[in-house]
Amino acid sequence: MAVTLLRCAVIMIGGAHVLFATVLNVRAAETDQLSKPNFIVILADDLGYADVGFQGCQDIPTPNLDKLAHQGICCTQGYVSHSFCSPTRAGLMTGRYQQKYGHENNPRYDPKDTFAGLPTREITVANILSEAGYVTGAVGKWHLGAAPHFHPLKRGFQEYFGLIGGGHDYFDVGEPGESREYRIPLQRNTTPEKFDGYLTDVLSDEAVAFVRRHRDKPFFLYLAYNAPHAPLQAPDRYLERVKHIQDARRRVYGAMIAALDDGVGRLCDALAELGLDKRTLIFFLSDNGEPVDVTHASNAPLRGGKGSVYEGGIRVPFVVRWTGVLPAGYTYNEPVISLDIPVTLAEAAGATLPSDREIDGVNLLPYFLDQHKGAPHEALFWRQGGGTSWAVRRDDWKLVKAGQNQELQLFNLRQDISETTDVKAQYPEICEELQQRYIEWNNHNVPPIFESPRASRDRTVRQRGNAVPKPAN
Repeated sequence: MAVTLLRCAVIMIGGAHVLFATVLNVRAAETDQLSKPNFIVILADDLGYADVGFQGCQDIPTPNLDKLAHQGICCTQGYVSHSFCSPTRAGLMTGRYQQKYGHENNPRYDPKDTFAGLPTREITVANILSEAGYVTGAVGKWHLGAAPHFHPLKRGFQEYFGLIGGGHDYFDVGEPGESREYRIPLQRNTTPEKFDGYLTDVLSDEAVAFVRRHRDKPFFLYLAYNAPHAPLQAPDRYLERVKHIQDARRRVYGAMIAALDDGVGRLCDALAELGLDKRTLIFFLSDNGEPVDVTHASNAPLRGGKGSVYEGGIRVPFVVRWTGVLPAGYTYNEPVISLDIPVTLAEAAGATLPSDREIDGVNLLPYFLDQHKGAPHEALFWRQGGGTSWAVRRDDWKLVKAGQNQELQLFNLRQDISETTDVKAQYPEICEELQQRYIEWNNHNVPPIFESPRASRDRTVRQRGNAVPKPAN
């Protein structure tokens, strides 16, 4: 009997030890999760380089974006990997030049097109962070394929609310089964849903709700506004703020930016209220330059705009804030690119990047903290139309082929940020070197795997962009 009781006591003590150890392990895991930073990537759509206050804009008020820049780092030479919507988003999701997997065009909106979209073999930053224990949510514009297997919930995001296609009317949601892309219902996860009010405000509300819902867990929020992309539409309360702008198109465009700015402000206010400022790393940028002829935007002093491999198409407003970790009010002047964002997030989270493919982005944090000297990239590359247009930048030098029948042009961006003076004749050796760099880089690329929507549809979208805005709500 005594032996039996002793054995029971040992078992009980051993069991208690195992239970205690299990509780400690659970608590340690919870503490480790809580110590991980949160991430928010805010992407504007077709925002002009010079159309925010921190970039020198005088007529469009952006106090919240200016505050974000003042509290963080403004990257004066921040680039995206393409000059229009979907390819840039593909690179942003994967950290890889999208030409390596053929995503070089905009996919048409067609849920039955099982081919046009971000290839399913590609691993997204949402996949990586989800596996690392993050709650992952996407709000807003997707534009990486409309077929079910391209859906955000199939690409590493656990929650989604937004527009699957490339654009949307800001007031009119349409009906279920609507085939016109700009009027299709939004989706909450995979369920069609209407919205009330102004779309930019609705997306901002959803972003704030996501943060509040997941305040106690490490989260990654991808907030992809479709503003200020056409159609040009804004309610009176935002138009009132820019009534001093005489040009009608720019006035509505400015009102759309004011709405986006308000949304960023409300999101940052929510982080402050919840005590998440110091735990949250934020990136803000645009997906490309603005088509100035559509909205009367400004990419000054840059040449060109959306669709161009000149600076106006690919250099964008680019801000990074991590309160208490990164310096505030700091200007970073080395070239960085949107491909760096997923790599920076993954490494800040302690997550594992894929080892079976080449990752082109780099972790920017050591450069921002002055732990690594020099430029993050030896060279940066762009290719469009399967190679009809391309560019390569190394240090201050940029070599440009602006179209199939265009001659090569060489610019020194330090001396000529507006790319006005071709100095190829004076520096033939630099021109040859950069051309060879492009050829070597391009040898690792593939042709585009799908084509952009037909030109007639593009013209229709442009006409929408020039339309008179809908009545205010």
